[in-house]
Amino acid sequence: MLNSPPSFSILALKNQLLTLALLVSTLGFSQSSKPQFSVIADSLIKVNHKAFNDLDYAIYRNKYDTLKMKIFAERSAEKNYPQGEAFAHIMLGNQYRNKSLFKKSKAALNKALTISKEKKLIEFHIVSLNMLGVVERRLDNIKSALAYHQNALQLAEQHPEKTKSIQKSIAVSYNSMGNIYLSLKQYDLALQVFNNSLKIEKEANNYLGLAINYHNIGAIYEEQNQLSTALENYKISLSYNEKINSDVGRVICNTSIGSIYIKQNKPEAALKIIAPTIPLAEKNQDQFYIAFAYNTLGWAHLKLNRLELAEIWLTKGLNVAEDYKLKSSIADAYLHLSELNEKKNDFELSLKQYKKAIKLNQSIISEKNAQFVSSLRLQYETEKKNNQIQALASENEIVKLRLEENKKTGLFILSGLLALGIALFFINRHQQLKSEKMILTLEQDMLRNQMNPHFIFNSLNSIKLYIINNEKENAIYYLTKFSKFIRKILIASTEKQISIAEELETMNLYMNIENIRFSNKINYETIIDPTVNVDSLKVPSLVLQPFLENALWHGLSPKKGDKSITVHVYQSKKDYVSISITDNGIGRIASKTIKENKILKRKSLGIGITKQRLENFSQRYVHSYTISIEDLYENNKPTGTKITLNIPTKEIKKLR
Repeated sequence: MLNSPPSFSILALKNQLLTLALLVSTLGFSQSSKPQFSVIADSLIKVNHKAFNDLDYAIYRNKYDTLKMKIFAERSAEKNYPQGEAFAHIMLGNQYRNKSLFKKSKAALNKALTISKEKKLIEFHIVSLNMLGVVERRLDNIKSALAYHQNALQLAEQHPEKTKSIQKSIAVSYNSMGNIYLSLKQYDLALQVFNNSLKIEKEANNYLGLAINYHNIGAIYEEQNQLSTALENYKISLSYNEKINSDVGRVICNTSIGSIYIKQNKPEAALKIIAPTIPLAEKNQDQFYIAFAYNTLGWAHLKLNRLELAEIWLTKGLNVAEDYKLKSSIADAYLHLSELNEKKNDFELSLKQYKKAIKLNQSIISEKNAQFVSSLRLQYETEKKNNQIQALASENEIVKLRLEENKKTGLFILSGLLALGIALFFINRHQQLKSEKMILTLEQDMLRNQMNPHFIFNSLNSIKLYIINNEKENAIYYLTKFSKFIRKILIASTEKQISIAEELETMNLYMNIENIRFSNKINYETIIDPTVNVDSLKVPSLVLQPFLENALWHGLSPKKGDKSITVHVYQSKKDYVSISITDNGIGRIASKTIKENKILKRKSLGIGITKQRLENFSQRYVHSYTISIEDLYENNKPTGTKITLNIPTKEIKKLR
């Protein structure tokens, strides 16, 4: 389907497959097999396309065959398929028009118009009106042509659903009205509507529509004697006709280009492009363009003073134009014949032919026609404005009613939102209190963990031994360290986060105190990469202590020989600061074995609490924290443990 999104229903799929099969089958029919088209016609009727564009696509090239379209019209009438009957008569009308059989063309198109009106087929109705307008324009019946096109345009613009067919019809209406304004020498108005049509055709990427509009714009510039601009537009039109392989388009463009060359005093160039166009025009049998081509070729010979050849072609052009009542072409032929007879010194005949040309042109561009066009255009614009005013008035009434309803609805919604807002406030407040309670609990657990009696007893007992052994300096030194550490723990317990620099200073105090138990044999080292600003980056307070305690108790305590712990602060990846704690202890496997064999097992809660605190801390940041533990080996022997803590640094932006 061309006017709506693809449907994957079984019925739509069946219709699409059937249409495709019809397209393939019609390509194989020869002229002798035309009667078999009735089978295809029945199949198309069964598919039952409703939209003009869908039917146009399904018919494919068969629409150019008058015999097949007669069959389709008959079968559609028998099967009560008005879309097919109207479409067939439109196509018949177009083919009769292209062969200048204007009476038959109007009869077929009026039949399509009647069916479309009765069955309310709006797309087919609009197309019928436009095609009748084209026929009347070919006959230079300005009033009726404009009436048809303006009626079609009004119906198309008022239709709420702008399908591809409707859009195309709007473009055709604008184009045809532009040709009428052009014939009445209302060039500004003609250029305006041609550009309206051109815009629609560009959006639809319709090469045929683009070719037609560029040619018509060229005709405006030719009438205004802007020959270079006219020639440029004619050549653009010809390029689009080449893309769609249109012989009719080639005839029109080549003849128009030849006309420009004659006006530029290049009759030889004109002959070179028009002469090969004559057989092409005769082959297509469109008498309107045959007369145009004959007249232009005769004109070129006239400019070269080949009077005999000029008279032959101009006479042929005049005969065709008179046979088919083509007023514009009759006037052109008489005008050129007048010039020819003037060159032959037959002034009486020349004057007679000149008067005939002028009279015909005046009948086309009469004051009455111009007044009628202006009146009809004014009437259309006025009606369009009135429709817009009525639509706005109706919309205003609807808006008033909606406002009344909206007031009631608004009050109800406002009350609901107020109640919801209060409920959300209390729920949010409850969540905040719950979160704060959890944080407070964690901070208390952390403080208890740091201040556990075992640590305090061991620390004070070590200082007591210094006093007993009369090591006053050591006793004072460690007592000072201990008091500083206790003070920092108490201060840290009131702060949720501190700088990395403060955390490292606190851990240095902690390690100095714990080192007493190890006779100061633990080599503790802190390394800070210069790229890390430890004074500005924050971490939860006392976050490193449980990991250092773990390294001391489980890694270094059972080990003999040198003992070391290294804390390294660095940036391993963007938006994170990494802190690694590396010990050269016995490793996790050996530590676990020792722990399992102990009679009295000590339960450590420090790391679990720390993880919960880190998780809460990370909620303010874009990323979350991560912890990794690596067992170190050398020659397949455990040489320690490395814990890496990755702490996020990029905060979530808060809305102001």
